[in-house]
Amino acid sequence: MTGQELKQLIYNKYIRPTENKTETFIGTEIEMPIVNLQHRAVDFEVVHKLTAAFIKQFGFTPVGIDESGHIYCAVSSENGDVYSYDCSYNNAELSFGREKEIGRVEQRFRMYYGFMNDFLSQYGHTLTGMGINPYRKLNNHEPIENGRYKMLYNHLMSYPKYALLPMHFHKYPNFGMFSSASQVQLDVKKDDIIKVINTFNRLEPVKAVLFSNSVLLGENEDLLCSRDMLWENSTHGINPHNVGMFDREFGSIDELVEYISSASIYCVERDGHYINFAPTNLYEYFNTGRITGEYDDKGTKISYEFTPKESDLEYLRTFKFEDLTFRGTIEFRSCCCQPIDDAMTVAAFHIGLLERTDELKKLIDSDTVLYHNGLTASELRSQLVHSTLPAFTDEDGLYKLIRNILDLCRDGLEQRGYGEEKYLEPLYKRAENRTNPAKTMLSRLRSGDTLEGLIRQYA
Repeated sequence: MTGQELKQLIYNKYIRPTENKTETFIGTEIEMPIVNLQHRAVDFEVVHKLTAAFIKQFGFTPVGIDESGHIYCAVSSENGDVYSYDCSYNNAELSFGREKEIGRVEQRFRMYYGFMNDFLSQYGHTLTGMGINPYRKLNNHEPIENGRYKMLYNHLMSYPKYALLPMHFHKYPNFGMFSSASQVQLDVKKDDIIKVINTFNRLEPVKAVLFSNSVLLGENEDLLCSRDMLWENSTHGINPHNVGMFDREFGSIDELVEYISSASIYCVERDGHYINFAPTNLYEYFNTGRITGEYDDKGTKISYEFTPKESDLEYLRTFKFEDLTFRGTIEFRSCCCQPIDDAMTVAAFHIGLLERTDELKKLIDSDTVLYHNGLTASELRSQLVHSTLPAFTDEDGLYKLIRNILDLCRDGLEQRGYGEEKYLEPLYKRAENRTNPAKTMLSRLRSGDTLEGLIRQYA
């Protein structure tokens, strides 16, 4: 396969679906940790009972059943909502069929969430709005028994194989089983792709200040958003073009396609098995005659040799903070799970600013509080996920910038006409109090609040 042929494949998958977009729909995904308030590991039998009760209550159809016969995914034929577990049965996820209005998502979220938590409370369990399971050290970190999640677990656990690489690997290869995110997908038109990706990439430092909520309690508590580190310092980050922020601005669609073509693939499916192998650059992958990987068979690694084919591009897994998808959307995936009362803030923040991308770009271009101080956007983000601001930062100026960004967002939401600006109120309060969910949690713990009390409050 030539480089041009690869770029055409990428264009067809990621760019072509944006060519005929006329409306903006919202796709919302909210992951939430399950916590056993009896200070023991999450009881998976309770989780499976919850799944059965949820399906019966809401008429969802099971579409994913693990090797032990447990349902891990179910779908509503009425609206496309998905009830699932992410990586393990410690982490529940609600994904919503595309909607025009955030309020319609919130209505169903509160209905589902209320049922789930009422059910769990009977067994001393709860969902909560934290980006890291606060009782992660008590839990059984076992992947869901299906090909995809066992492949992913094997991939992340393989980091010792890469000890000679010039990168640091953290000690949490099972992080997918205790970390939870809040993600949103928004439709994007082809002519807007570059502008949106460039602008929102530069917004990431501000999002770190507002949304950080993933503290590894009892360890490096200065790191308020460990989510970045967990992804980037894992086998997902062997190729930095697969994760995190973009290290450059794009001048054209061709440049973005070129960037995507430099990503790495590490899994495919053959004969009903998910095969994982060393992360391999796409061009190299498609020009290799045979690839040797392995799959899990009841705990045994089975070697498997196969020939790459064009359709394998389907299995490219990138985890950029602004990730172009095959649906013609951009997925914004850098935000931690938020306290449940604030669950719609992530969607509102992104959709409001999407309506004001040009003004947002001008605001960031003219900023001197964060930018024009010698640091790139990714370097700024890496500092602002900590509790201490960079030494050059004017705190008053930073929060003035944040309020100006929130005002732009509010204007965009008001223009939409659905009353969605109300979802920004928690963000204005965070800016006023110069805090975020992670800072608030740590402050209250140090003031004598109990962790269980905070778990309940964030729930």
